[in-house]
Amino acid sequence: MAEGTGEEELGALHSWFQTLSSQEPCQRAAETVLKQQGVLALRPYLQKQPQPGSFEGRAVSNEPEEEELATLSEEEIAMAVTAWEKGLESLPPLRPQQNPVLPVAGERNVLITSALPYVNNVPHLGNLIGCVLSADVFARYSRLRQWNTLYLCGTDEYGTATETKAMEEGLTPQEICDKYHAIHADIYRWFNISFDIFGRTTTPQQTKITQDIFQRLLSRGFVLQDTVEQLRCERCARFLADRFVEGVCPFCGYEEARGDQCDKCGKLINATELKKPQCKVCRSCPVVKSSRHLFLDLPKLEKRLEEWLGKTLPGSDWTPNARFIIRSWLRDGLKPRCITRDLKWGTPVPLEGFEDKVFYVWFDATIGYLSITANYTDQWERWWKNPEQVNLYQFMAKDNVPFHGLVFPCSALGAEDNYTLVNHLIATEYLNYEDGKFSKSRGVGVFGDMAQDTGIPADIWRFYLLYIRPEGQDSAFSWTDMLLKNNSELLNNLGNFINRAGMFVSKFFGGYVPEMVLTSDDRRLLAHVTLELQHYHQLLEKVRIREALRSILTISRHGNQYIQVNEPWKRIKGSEADRQRAGTVTGLAVNIAALLSVMLQPYMPTVSATIQAQLQLPPPACSVLLTNFLCTLPAGHQIGTVSPLFQKLENDQIESLRQRFGGDQARAPPPPAVVGAVAAAAPRQVQVLTDEVTKQGNIVRELKAQKADKNQVAAEVAKLLDLKKQLALAEGKPLETPKGKKKK
Repeated sequence: MAEGTGEEELGALHSWFQTLSSQEPCQRAAETVLKQQGVLALRPYLQKQPQPGSFEGRAVSNEPEEEELATLSEEEIAMAVTAWEKGLESLPPLRPQQNPVLPVAGERNVLITSALPYVNNVPHLGNLIGCVLSADVFARYSRLRQWNTLYLCGTDEYGTATETKAMEEGLTPQEICDKYHAIHADIYRWFNISFDIFGRTTTPQQTKITQDIFQRLLSRGFVLQDTVEQLRCERCARFLADRFVEGVCPFCGYEEARGDQCDKCGKLINATELKKPQCKVCRSCPVVKSSRHLFLDLPKLEKRLEEWLGKTLPGSDWTPNARFIIRSWLRDGLKPRCITRDLKWGTPVPLEGFEDKVFYVWFDATIGYLSITANYTDQWERWWKNPEQVNLYQFMAKDNVPFHGLVFPCSALGAEDNYTLVNHLIATEYLNYEDGKFSKSRGVGVFGDMAQDTGIPADIWRFYLLYIRPEGQDSAFSWTDMLLKNNSELLNNLGNFINRAGMFVSKFFGGYVPEMVLTSDDRRLLAHVTLELQHYHQLLEKVRIREALRSILTISRHGNQYIQVNEPWKRIKGSEADRQRAGTVTGLAVNIAALLSVMLQPYMPTVSATIQAQLQLPPPACSVLLTNFLCTLPAGHQIGTVSPLFQKLENDQIESLRQRFGGDQARAPPPPAVVGAVAAAAPRQVQVLTDEVTKQGNIVRELKAQKADKNQVAAEVAKLLDLKKQLALAEGKPLETPKGKKKK
């Protein structure tokens, strides 16, 4: 929708549509198409349509596009072969390890932050993918590029949320922080998050830096005083922080809006504006009382902010949703923002008359990045007061954008102390759970501390969450889809290729990489792999994490097809020329497997290390990823013991987990089974399976055209029939009985 579209235009369109819909000729015409099926009649048509584009024209589909091999020039092929032949000698010397990691003049210095999680919550899968896991992929990628990288995060520990949790559990706020900081650290350790620092905000450094920024803002005239009407819960005998009031949004009518922001329409709210407010702790109706507070004068800082954005945004990798959110705020005009609260647990306000107040957590939480770095090194200012040499990437979900892209930049610009400001603000949309939201209280969804108990390895969780990362639009975790992606993409595609490549070396060549004599087809494959590797780099440089994962899977598909077409298991039994061909195919395949192990490292670090150990990949090749495909396992290289990388997920296993994490609905009795009738899956799931059927159909057609081995064709046909069966189930169609066979 164009930004200029007014509500009155939409109202007129709605009125016209209602009038048209009520006319008898229109109703008759619709019925001839819908045939009493309602909108379900349109499903087959809609499934064939391309996914809609998001604002700024970026593709938002969660699913891989049909792959087409690019046309290659002779020059591209020759360059790929030259790079391949240089091999390990092309690798640069490894960067020396620094401790602490500090910016280096003349190098690319990358500072990466994940939004600080509230200490009183256990993070769920959506929290993980929104900031911590996404940032980890980029940090690992940055290190593979030999960029000087510092990745930090920590727990956000001040505020009413902590005070309330402490009351609930009969502990002090500090004890709550200590307890949950350890829980967070354990979860991120299990998920293999490669923080350089995982700190916390309840430190003397946090107080010192926050108070310094405040004093600088105050002395420059950017702090206002005003009396605020606040909600006070008389039953709890306390003023209520914004997030501990719920009510009806005054803008859109959403019934579970918080006292600071509506999650549905995204608008900021003052708690006193909520209709039918309730205290979240005791559910009583709060009363309005007055209190004197301090405000950040955002209108006075607006011009500086716009100038900074004007220089920062062009050519940056701010995500479209982050740009859109900040534009919306600026379009509506900035208003003074309260930066103090009537609490005890927080950073004290160093101003006479305000000794009984603390800073609002959203004024000082973003300063937590600075204090966490200051607790890591006393040279923290080399990162945070060095915008000329530092590239700052900040990862978060979209609800955090205003505070990182507007409130903190205004504070830093007003403080006039040469602070490093965000160059690339990377915001995800939301990850939902199946058909709803995650809810700890209702037992709905998988939370970080529960994932460890499912028996599914951390890397499988990482892979699936990154595969469905909500870039451009919300996405949903689905157990059925997780099973499908594990069994098709990991087991049958990636794992199958890497295992076969290694097994051929072990079985046919005694564990030593054979000599490779490249044909024109092999050279062409080198160039295709190089092209896909370069595409992977282009995507990750732009922090398009989900799309870059598709490049890994595309390369392994090329590898599988290469093995299938060349049949080294047959050629090894043939003439000398055939055996040499088997050697070349095996050598090239195992080198592709080695490349994939490095490309996988940001996504699946444990699997990556396992592959590298099995292939005995030389250490320099494990730590650097160039833009060209190199021969890192030359002829004569001895590999280790090869074993399968992935295990199949079974339907009954997944169904058991679905029930376990289904909350209230898990306790309801299952509906009676109806023979021949199956509930239809969500449209996205149907689209996933439709794509899989199309791809598998293409593989079968290719093999038939090449007059491939009958057993091989039969195996691929069996896969196709199985996918078609899954698609029929997903569409709610009764399963067809194969012709010539009786129903059992």
